[in-house]
Amino acid sequence: MPILPRRRYAEPLLLLLLAAVARSTAAAPDVVELILLTGAQEKGAVCLDGSPPGYHLQRGFGSGEHSWLIYLEGGAWCDTIESCSNRKTTELGSSKLMEAQEFEGILSNNQTVNSDFYNWNKVVIRYCDGASFSGNAEAQDQDGSTLHFRGLRIWQAVLDELMEKGLASAKQALLSGCSAGGLATLLHCNDFHARFPKEVSAKCLPDAGIFLDILCSSEDLSGKRLMWSVFNGTVQLQNVSEVLPKDCLAKKDRTECFLATELVKSITAPTLIVNSAYDSWQIRDTLAPVGSYPGRSWLNCTNDIGNCNSTQMEVLNGFRKKFLDGVKVVKDKKDWGLFIDSCFMHCQTKYSISWSSQFSPVLGNMTIAKAVGDWYFERSKTVKEIDCEYPCNPTCKLTG
Repeated sequence: MPILPRRRYAEPLLLLLLAAVARSTAAAPDVVELILLTGAQEKGAVCLDGSPPGYHLQRGFGSGEHSWLIYLEGGAWCDTIESCSNRKTTELGSSKLMEAQEFEGILSNNQTVNSDFYNWNKVVIRYCDGASFSGNAEAQDQDGSTLHFRGLRIWQAVLDELMEKGLASAKQALLSGCSAGGLATLLHCNDFHARFPKEVSAKCLPDAGIFLDILCSSEDLSGKRLMWSVFNGTVQLQNVSEVLPKDCLAKKDRTECFLATELVKSITAPTLIVNSAYDSWQIRDTLAPVGSYPGRSWLNCTNDIGNCNSTQMEVLNGFRKKFLDGVKVVKDKKDWGLFIDSCFMHCQTKYSISWSSQFSPVLGNMTIAKAVGDWYFERSKTVKEIDCEYPCNPTCKLTG
């Protein structure tokens, strides 16, 4: 069963109404045009179909002129020739289909929505390789053309170009990303941090990037290790090895070292993990995907956690426990942070409604925006917030 990227799930009516209310009280997000990487083909830094990769750059101003936020786009993975071939005919595999993007949430230039980062230089690097910006190989497609697995080269070449555009003189820098981009943030965190002098505050913010192999019973409801299967296929097909921690590879195989729960053990840069303990994408696509249970028995639950019965909640709480076990190493890491809520969400920093609005999740009297700002600027000694089990948090009004 292939894992497919989803931009957004069909939101329940409540979420649509809340989003409409939030947007009516805030300025419209900026639309930022696509920039294609210079000399991409010569650098071998190309999308799956061989087109140049792209990014969106919004220049900072005022006190944020020398501060940079780099955001890695997400969109799942492709682990077979067939799935990568299908992907290259979409914007997740070809820049020919990419368009301008709206910047909201942590990317917003609205000071009310994004008080700490609104005037920074902000970059979204588009995702078009299918291996979290980490592969370095090529293969023959079914039609005889070449499939280019060059995510690592894309990462390196775009960062090099941004360094020439001012990133090299940054006084503050933050690497972030959502979903597969959140995993990429973990994969590239040490490299990002190493690009700056010690006096530069360079930190990492993976959002919804903690993907589990072992769920509540080492498998999904059908008895398959779906996440392991997809990651194993991706690692083998796209030659994901150069970015994996050497200390992990000395003890474990490449697929295991591609898991976020292993990556966090090798990251030395300050990092704050933003994630739901009931990540809606993983619950829908890897714990209880359609076809792993009889009939429609889980469909209402996976569409809205509020519809889950007591037996289903036991399974989801088992998922939560495994998730918390996977990130417990962070609790003792100096300069690291956690914001683990119990909302049924996937990706929370990139949308203004979940980032900072009257509907945002709150932990320790902090929205996600305040928690990230307090952690990055060290306004608080520690930001390590872990929510209680669903449905204990009344601020978890959003699902999606």
